[in-house]
Amino acid sequence: MIISFSLVLLLGIVLVVMIRGGSMKWGPAIVAILFGFSLASTGAADPIRDFLESVSNSIGSFDNNINSSGR
Repeated sequence: MIISFSLVLLLGIVLVVMIRGGSMKWGPAIVAILFGFSLASTGAADPIRDFLESVSNSIGSFDNNINSSGR
């Protein structure tokens, strides 16, 4: 749950920066947000969530390996 909230926060910040920087306009941003909400209610939500969880677990184990090696 914490990772998904962090990911949502990170993606939200990236979206705001892209809009403010001019690389993305408000129209496409709203379409992307609505697409995300509609995608979350489909059968594709579980595989995407599983993929993101496996990536975050891999990053966490990589971080643990680095910390345990004493570097």
